[in-house]
Amino acid sequence: MQVVRPLPRVRAALGMNLSGPADWNSELPFVDVFRLSREWISQREGAGWGQGPALDLDANGWVKRLEPGCYAETLMNTIDPGPDGRPRYPGGTYTVLYDGDGDLRFWNAARVVRSEPGRIQIEVDPSRGAIFLQIRRTNPNNHVRNIRVIMPGFESSYLKNPFHPKFLQRWSGIACLRFMDWGETNNSRIERWTDRPTLQTATWTARGVPMEVMCDLCNRLQCDAWICIPHRADDDYAERAARLVREKLNPRLRVWLEYSNELWNGIFSQHRYASERGRELNLGGSGADWEYAWRYTAYRSVQIFNIWRPLLGNRVIRVLPVWFANAWVSERIVEFQQAYRSADVMAIAPYLGTTFTPDSNPSADEVSRWTVEQALDYLENNDLPQCVQLLREQSALARKYNLRLVAYEGGTHFLGAGGAENNERLTQLIMATNRHPRIASIYRRYYRAWEEQGGWLFNYFASTSTWSKWGCWGILEYMDQDPREAPKYVATVEWARRLGQKMQVV
Repeated sequence: MQVVRPLPRVRAALGMNLSGPADWNSELPFVDVFRLSREWISQREGAGWGQGPALDLDANGWVKRLEPGCYAETLMNTIDPGPDGRPRYPGGTYTVLYDGDGDLRFWNAARVVRSEPGRIQIEVDPSRGAIFLQIRRTNPNNHVRNIRVIMPGFESSYLKNPFHPKFLQRWSGIACLRFMDWGETNNSRIERWTDRPTLQTATWTARGVPMEVMCDLCNRLQCDAWICIPHRADDDYAERAARLVREKLNPRLRVWLEYSNELWNGIFSQHRYASERGRELNLGGSGADWEYAWRYTAYRSVQIFNIWRPLLGNRVIRVLPVWFANAWVSERIVEFQQAYRSADVMAIAPYLGTTFTPDSNPSADEVSRWTVEQALDYLENNDLPQCVQLLREQSALARKYNLRLVAYEGGTHFLGAGGAENNERLTQLIMATNRHPRIASIYRRYYRAWEEQGGWLFNYFASTSTWSKWGCWGILEYMDQDPREAPKYVATVEWARRLGQKMQVV
């Protein structure tokens, strides 16, 4: 390998992965809550839930016609209450706007208080759970479409500013937003530009949030955008995406470019796709599926870099993603066909924690009987040193190939799996550990290690999301959470402020 001049040291910075679009999204980023409604459910009178016929939808996902005795239904704000049982989304009078001719009805948390064609006012009581909306009739010649369900107080402003002010306030000062989950990158079915979500798409929970909205958000926050290209996307998609970003993103902002997400990870369909494509292209190696996936990661990443760089120049930060847990695998990716020469950064996911299973050591059952202090001791005295050692190895590798080290994800990865996720005692212990004030001091040591190893951008995973047996990923659990109940969030914002970022604990 050619000897290269070492890169100058850079200052660490905090970025954030935004939690994915879903009707249970507790971040509530949009004042029009229909944007995160569930995909239409086809219902038949007298039949079980979802037992209606296939729905006739237009190109944007709006219901064009209904069969006799059938209707379409969706849900919004299916957000579980917090540990205190308090509702976690705003109540009051919502305004429903729509185009077309039809009959819209509401139930559960919502009741109609005023109705006229194209405009309905509903009184929402979040203590009753989710908002249910039904289309009971739609005129095939002028079908119901462009439904908006607007929170109280935003009817006059939602078109100019679709984002909730608390959402904007909370992430003001962030260095970068990674849109992996906003783009529904994992297991994506998008292949062509015409497959992408648009501003006219009925709901953004199926194919992701439009790239135009991502750019709009970054422009408002004056932060970089981290874009993940779907694994099946063709060259035309990649080029059109680059042109859209060039047009929509403030030219003073950078765009971080990554091909898909974790192609090394066998739980995702993109891993299988990369393995198959690597084999078809005869990319060599041992012939193992995982090695084909590693090699295809480098191969396709470079192709996409070469599409974007001529269109956006040095605004593009070219990201080679690797596997944090195994530096040997990481090197196989960056060295393949000298991919490192076409990249700017090597991206890892330096998670802090352990995945406990029935057969792990210690076992999930044993851990479930620990106190919170014992769990915190294990996190600090076992998991943190292991994380730092892996970080050293990956940092050395990045320096070897003259790449800056960044984190595409990071945070606590403390959970049960392999059946242990159903151990309720373990789940409650893990949640209590993540809520304990002492975790803030562990995070400070964690971030210090990142700086000591020359880490640059650190994208936390993830912004705001409720916790469950599947993990405590959200740095906050709810949009309106009291920061005093979120020590991970407070410690992380304090770190960003020390780095010079103008963030506030809100």
